[in-house]
Amino acid sequence: MKFFIDTANLKEIQEAQDLGVLDGVTTNPSLMAKEGISGKHNVMAHYARICDIVDGDVSAEVIATDYEGMVAEGEELAAIHPRIVVKIPMIKDGVRALKYFSKQGIKTNCTLVFSSGQALLAAKAGATYVSPFIGRLDDVSTDGLQLIDQIVHIYNTYEFNTQVLAASVRHTMHLIKCAELGADVATCPLNVILGLLKHPLTDIGLSKFLADHKKAESTAQNA
Repeated sequence: MKFFIDTANLKEIQEAQDLGVLDGVTTNPSLMAKEGISGKHNVMAHYARICDIVDGDVSAEVIATDYEGMVAEGEELAAIHPRIVVKIPMIKDGVRALKYFSKQGIKTNCTLVFSSGQALLAAKAGATYVSPFIGRLDDVSTDGLQLIDQIVHIYNTYEFNTQVLAASVRHTMHLIKCAELGADVATCPLNVILGLLKHPLTDIGLSKFLADHKKAESTAQNA
């Protein structure tokens, strides 16, 4: 499974890249605003800086909600760097835009997906990625992981090429369960990826090894 980091913070992206497990980045207008990035020129330049750090796909979201606007914005975004993936909302004109970009050979990420029916439309329109938001579904007492399971099953049944990109991943168990269910990608904050490192038995074992080594060294020096 691919690991994407869901942020616009360059320091976090670099840390994930240096860890050696990063496959890509997803962003959105909210994440850009969180980093104080505003204005078209600044946003475009920030996307370029992200692409300079990572080796994989970088999702850049359109702001327009009409077909013509999404196409115009998407083409501008795609021109920034070959790694840019145009992020399109799951709305009627968004589906049209997905089809347009698919025909143009431009990668897309269909975002704000909350049902298997929406995911089916995105795949038929040729989306490169589809982003079901599992955490937001959990917030309204709906099983987000069940949606991942449904989409993976549908895509495998009909051999769609669209990749299931689990989004709104909140914690390590979300990440592990998405891997078990066969999601192609999970995008999450850096702390969720780093959370996979943690286990108390690892800490206990390492402490014992170091203590034993120190004891052996002390014994050797006193011999």
